[in-house]
Amino acid sequence: MEADFVWGVATSAYQIEGAVAEDGRAASIWDTFCRVPGAIAGGDTGDVACDHYHRWPEEIELMRRLGVDGYRFSIAWPRVIPDGTGQVNPAGLDFYDRLVDALGEAGIRPFVTLYHWDLPQALQDRGGWPARDTANAFAEYAAVVAARLGDRVEDWFTVNEPLCSAWIGHLEGTMAPGERDLGRAVPAAHHLLLGHGLAVQALRASSPGPVRVGAVVNLSPCLPASDDPSDVAAARRADGHTNRWWLDPLHGRGYPADMVAEYGFAPPVHDGDLDVIATPTDHIGLNFYFRQLITDDPDGPAPRTRMVPVPGAHQTAMGWEVYPDGLAELLVRLHREYAAPKIYVTENGAAFADTVTPDGTVEDKERLAYLEDHVAATGRAAREGVPVAGYFAWSLLDNFEWAYGYDKRFGLVYVDYATQARTIKASGHRYAEMIREHRAVNARPS
Repeated sequence: MEADFVWGVATSAYQIEGAVAEDGRAASIWDTFCRVPGAIAGGDTGDVACDHYHRWPEEIELMRRLGVDGYRFSIAWPRVIPDGTGQVNPAGLDFYDRLVDALGEAGIRPFVTLYHWDLPQALQDRGGWPARDTANAFAEYAAVVAARLGDRVEDWFTVNEPLCSAWIGHLEGTMAPGERDLGRAVPAAHHLLLGHGLAVQALRASSPGPVRVGAVVNLSPCLPASDDPSDVAAARRADGHTNRWWLDPLHGRGYPADMVAEYGFAPPVHDGDLDVIATPTDHIGLNFYFRQLITDDPDGPAPRTRMVPVPGAHQTAMGWEVYPDGLAELLVRLHREYAAPKIYVTENGAAFADTVTPDGTVEDKERLAYLEDHVAATGRAAREGVPVAGYFAWSLLDNFEWAYGYDKRFGLVYVDYATQARTIKASGHRYAEMIREHRAVNARPS
């Protein structure tokens, strides 16, 4: 990997900030979803989370200790524009202003994600992502943030994992807003992508400084569980649902015809929409966690597939297979099939059952090995000519893990939620060592 390779860590606003009702922040769809009985493990909420809103200087010091180059974080839309459109909340922008300034003072490059799932509830009440107006509201919000932060932030991501927002939030119902309606999921998917394209244009038009921008997608290799033709066809549908539905329109190919047929109706495309979605970008973010082994499920909902366990696989606490080769495969695919100009691994990490030892350390050997193996896979892709520009470990902190509540820990830093004390885990110390090793190698005269 090149000398300018970015070593980073990632977080998202709702998972760490807390302070959900402070300084003018309004409710998001996740605040609402957390109040649905049974929606979140343990009845947990993001009300306090890691209290990052008050403790952010501590996080910057942790990043200094890790030696990272970059910090990928998200802006809370309901903190900046509480009603989703219209009146801007100065206190919300001030918070991110202070954070960006402090990152600059620490020599850490900010990578800002505009949307990591916390849609203002006010916009949900007016139709949410299935409504076209939400895409326009997103562009308005992007312009506001860019005008305030764009003199110091050059690296941007628009939407994070639109698959989760559209399919898991509107089709499977296990993420906010908790709907199970394909007739709303497909328009939501389209408007998330349209919002991305409009936001790219708004960022470039409104930022006072240079702009480098792209979307973040979560991808998975999709393999058939057997040689049976029905499983082979199912794996193709799973690839369409998980990967091609997002990558094809982002790269000017429109929506995959086989998936439009599978869903039974086309997304609500207006004249010019596909061109907006395919607005050229500077980079793409890849989030990778697992591959999918797929079998046919003819009586199931679209895309009529079912993911089955990989026999004998080593799994994380999430039940996900540890498969570092999948990261390399996806990086190569993005390069060869879609000619992505620059790729960041924007999320990659693992949940394991961490325990604090009597001497106060966290010896998370499984996560440490996971990290080493996936960084090595990133390096293999780079040696094959893939333009990999950086790796962001998920996550800096243990945090609110969506429907799993606080039960699953992904952090390089352990968080004691009762006291909010932070402890760098063995994996975090190893990550710092890997960063130092990379810099030492690239500092040697050639």
